[in-house]
Amino acid sequence: MRVFKFGGASVKNATGVRNVVKLLTTVGHKNTLIVVSAMVKTTNALEVVLDKYINETNSFKTELNKVKNYHHEIMIDLFKNQQHEVFNKVDALFQELLQFFKSNKSPNYNFLYDQVIGYGELVSTTIISYYLNNNNLDNKWLDVRQCIKTDDYYRSANVNWETTQHIISKQVEASTLYITQGFIGSDSNNFTTTLGREGSDYTAAIFAYCLNAESVTIWKDVPGVLNGDPRYFKNTQLLNTISYTEAIELAFYGASVIHPKTLQPLQRKEIPLHVKSFLNPENPGTTVNKSQGIEPNVPCYILKKNQVLLSLSTLDFSYVVEENISQIFNLLALYKMKVVVIQNSAISFSVCFENTYNNLEKLLLHLKAKFKVECHKNVSLYTIRHFNDEAIKNLEQDKTVLLKQLFQETVQIVTQ
Repeated sequence: MRVFKFGGASVKNATGVRNVVKLLTTVGHKNTLIVVSAMVKTTNALEVVLDKYINETNSFKTELNKVKNYHHEIMIDLFKNQQHEVFNKVDALFQELLQFFKSNKSPNYNFLYDQVIGYGELVSTTIISYYLNNNNLDNKWLDVRQCIKTDDYYRSANVNWETTQHIISKQVEASTLYITQGFIGSDSNNFTTTLGREGSDYTAAIFAYCLNAESVTIWKDVPGVLNGDPRYFKNTQLLNTISYTEAIELAFYGASVIHPKTLQPLQRKEIPLHVKSFLNPENPGTTVNKSQGIEPNVPCYILKKNQVLLSLSTLDFSYVVEENISQIFNLLALYKMKVVVIQNSAISFSVCFENTYNNLEKLLLHLKAKFKVECHKNVSLYTIRHFNDEAIKNLEQDKTVLLKQLFQETVQIVTQ
């Protein structure tokens, strides 16, 4: 089987959904499983709904109706006849979500997040599945929550590979066209879990691994993997081939085109990953496989915004030793901070991280009891793989550099 993944940008409107049909007609759809994300900005919109639900009670319904109306307009464009069964199916999903809000008693934000956010994928795949059927692309809608089983580490769940492999092997037949949801799974109590933001790529890799797929193709609005995000970097170049190792490095440092967990299951079975343009599906794009390095061999630029940089020193100016570092990392783990850069000297320790779970103020209170703390919020972390002096010079121009760290192949620069 082949596994295709379509992100939110590729199905952001009725034109995008129609293009999926055109693409599948062009490249074929036999023995294919399709993983689809929520339609563009739906996840963000549902985050607003959840925030309103938690903080402003009934005003969340207004925001939820905006999400519903957005999808309703797309369905009207696609199906014309509002008596079509798809309207009832989608309406039932929104009613199900509304019922969850009414009956919920949990104060756990991370649990609430996962129960709410996954509806973006459930709605998008329902619409697309019906539209494919209407266009003679017979398919089976698959509830991914019944396939991918995880622990209950909400918002970044870990896959139970043995159970997941068993279920997928039983439920998926090679001769059928399937459409399923990215990003979500379920725990042992059948509560919805999520695999982390942008986790739909990972979902595709999980299915590919369990099905021994011949390939995974991620369809995007760019020609393939570029050496930098064109929204932030000029004169970007297409990378024709990337080794698994190099792709894992790029993903680790935050390259948004590939999810950090996606490559590991693919590498274990040497399943190639293609990143191609859904606008020009016959172009070669980028292939990630067991080759060496990258081709062409050019500097690769990665930007992570909205990071936090802490600089710590002991109150009595004594050395920052193993005991201090151990305490710092225990606190970072306690408050679920994702560390991206560390640097230490005899009397200071700096760490850059993502405040994903909004626990920064709690962390600072803990740290200030023992350390002198300097905190820089909303900093940017730039990473250059295969850097040269010119690449560093151009990047640092007109920026305030707070931290800089060089390795053999990589430089990381934190700027204000």
